[in-house]
Amino acid sequence: MNTRPMTRMIQTVNQPMRHSLTLAAMLAFGAAALPGAAMAEVPGEKLALERCASCHGKDGNTPIDPSYPRLAGQHEDYLAYAMKAYRTDRRKNAIMGAQAKLLSNEDIRDLAAYFSRLPGTMSHAR
Repeated sequence: MNTRPMTRMIQTVNQPMRHSLTLAAMLAFGAAALPGAAMAEVPGEKLALERCASCHGKDGNTPIDPSYPRLAGQHEDYLAYAMKAYRTDRRKNAIMGAQAKLLSNEDIRDLAAYFSRLPGTMSHAR
């Protein structure tokens, strides 16, 4: 794609307009198409894929065992509370206890925020 005409056009306009045109180009062509641009990483996503996905599913909705909870869409504060309880052995589960002990407070906050923002499949219907 030849971007030279667009570059010349941007150079001829004033500074505020140049920023608007740059933003419009990024939105139109996608920021990932620009050299050096990378998609922003969502806090907790990498850790969730590394440590949680094998049991709870990549989407947090497809656990490998029906007794494992679906994490996606759960309340953020509940998820953080549960992970901290596993970490301090207030909740007893050998697998989760071992996993939670490896997590920092920041890891727990990031994971809780990440899973709480995923679309859940739990229903509130009664």
